[in-house]
Amino acid sequence: MFTAKKFFGLIAALASAPAAFAAVDAKASVLFDLGGGWRITNSMVTGWMVSLALITLVLWAVGNPKVLPGRAQAVFESLIEALRDLFEPIVGKKAFPAVFPLLVTLFIFILMQNWSGLLPGVGTIGMGHDVDGKFHLTQPWIRPFTADFNSTIALALVSFGAFLIIIFKYAGPKLILWDLFGNKADKKETPVWLYPILSLVFLVVGFIEVFSIAIRPFTLSVRLFGNVFGGENLLHGTGFFPIFYFMELLVGLIQATVFTLLSAVYVGLICNHGDDHDHAPEGAEAHH
Repeated sequence: MFTAKKFFGLIAALASAPAAFAAVDAKASVLFDLGGGWRITNSMVTGWMVSLALITLVLWAVGNPKVLPGRAQAVFESLIEALRDLFEPIVGKKAFPAVFPLLVTLFIFILMQNWSGLLPGVGTIGMGHDVDGKFHLTQPWIRPFTADFNSTIALALVSFGAFLIIIFKYAGPKLILWDLFGNKADKKETPVWLYPILSLVFLVVGFIEVFSIAIRPFTLSVRLFGNVFGGENLLHGTGFFPIFYFMELLVGLIQATVFTLLSAVYVGLICNHGDDHDHAPEGAEAHH
């Protein structure tokens, strides 16, 4: 019987044993150098292949939508409806129509790219040489798109750029400035001497918030890259032990969800005030 004791003993043995594969290089391998600083890497090729497969699948499933959906169309509609129920309360109804297509695209794209690293041959097929009678892979031809930091920073910049466009369109400069630096205390219920002090506190907090907003592309990209790249090394280091495939399926799903949820939350923090509009300045409230 395969008991828990044997399982943890196997994990310890794998951890203490020499890795069956060399550690994965954090830098993507260049497959084609086009000159002038233009290069095509293995992660780019994987990203294009997975994107093409996704587009083909969507066109095949729902390219001609029907009133009575078939099985494939019903699956996609159920997925879209589930994501709608998840994101709409976070983003708010006003900004939701503009940001929802981006959120759906980011979630499905990142999820499929994360899971692409689990396909047979990804990270194990390529060019190399023999070392002590064992083949050492030096240039894999296929690598997960999100295991490359250049890819995740690009995704984060797309998310951040859309965030800026949407908040300026649906909130406007006045509400943004009030949200960052405005005194949210109720002037009628706050002592006269305390209100100016709170204004100074909110001003300082606003500058801290501006800094945190500025580094969001970095934090978003590092979180996604670190988890996918770490999982890639885990699979290679343990000789692709089957239990870790299941773990990486969960990690891929969780990281796609986290990235997309944070993108939605960033928009919702400014565009989805709800009852907080009662405390907003008249100019900002009128803007809505």
